[in-house]
This record gives sequence, structure tokens and C-alpha cells, in this order.
Amino acid sequence: MRELIERLRASAVQATPQRLAIAEYVLKTTDHPTAEEVWKRVRRRCPTLSRATVYNTLNLFTERGLLKSRTLVEGVVVFDPNVGRHHHFVDEETMTIYDIPWEALTVSGDGRIQGFEVREYQVVLRGRRRRS
Repeated sequence: MRELIERLRASAVQATPQRLAIAEYVLKTTDHPTAEEVWKRVRRRCPTLSRATVYNTLNLFTERGLLKSRTLVEGVVVFDPNVGRHHHFVDEETMTIYDIPWEALTVSGDGRIQGFEVREYQVVLRGRRRRS
């Protein structure tokens, strides 16, 4: 818990009990949860937690660089604790989102787009994950 408190403080986030409960789940998961999923999960441990607190906290964590918000499935915002460079694969059968290492894909041509300055890009792959 001490490490989590220090991580929040390093990002200029006051470590309230509600924020810690949210951080304990969302910053340690490999999932890409929606705000609603975070609320349902964290509420089991913190029953008085409001949706507004979850939304505000997730937005604060995103502003401070602890999370990235992404729209990887049409109309659904998810929160990604992996803030490093990577791509995503969306399993269209299960709607599970997987991180794909940055170096697994090569994108060419981003420097040749006339009239645009590319700040960031990512590739979102869609399909079905093969089951072994």
C-alpha cells in the first residue's frame, strides 16, 4: 500500500481512501476496464463509493499520466494502466482487449502525411484470439 501511496503522491494526487481503493484495482490490473466496471469492482470493498467519485478519480488519474483513456470498442471508453507505448488487439468474440508490444508491429508512412504533425499513434487490431 505504501508503494501505491507514493506513486499517487509522485503524480500530485492526494491519497484519499476512495482514491486508494480505486488505484489498487485500476493501476494493477491488466484489463482495460470501463468506469462502470471499476465502480462495480471497487464497490465490493468500498460500498459507499459513488459513481461520481470513480469517474472523477479516473479522469484525475488520466490527467496526471497514471492511466490512459482509450476508445477501442465503438462508443466505449476504457482505462489502460499501461501508459507505455503499445498497441491493442480486440477479441470481437469476447470483447477482451489485449496489449500488443510496440515492437511487434511496424507502421510506416507516418512521417509522409502531408499537412499533419503526428504526435502519437497506435494500432488497434480486431479479430478473434486463437484458442489452443
